[in-house]
Amino acid sequence: MKNFAPIDAAGYIPPRHMKAIKDAGNALLASYDKFESGGVMDSHFPEADFFTEFERFDLPVEKLKGTENGIEYVSICLPNYLHDSHIRFGLRVGADVICEKPLVLNTWNIEALAEVEKQYEKRCLIFRNLD
Repeated sequence: MKNFAPIDAAGYIPPRHMKAIKDAGNALLASYDKFESGGVMDSHFPEADFFTEFERFDLPVEKLKGTENGIEYVSICLPNYLHDSHIRFGLRVGADVICEKPLVLNTWNIEALAEVEKQYEKRCLIFRNLD
């Protein structure tokens, strides 16, 4: 069982991520979205923590780093301009990151992300929507 913390819990893609996480027998421990998710997350993971402010999501996830309940995957389904900073967050808390395309808006940011991957010994994986 792997522990997940998705960033973005509403919209079209996140509910599909949550279903896949649950169907694979994994756990969703915490999630962040600036909007209430309308019970989408609760229908899959009623015990998970939900935050509408990133600053409140950051600390509990950071505290799990290095514990048996640490976050192993952060999935990101936010607007493209936020991908870079949230990928860095996921890597910093010791998680591999799953992100939709594009990872970054500027190609020079790819090299910087590669350095952060090396620093934290974690990876950023690209989610490809097959629809």
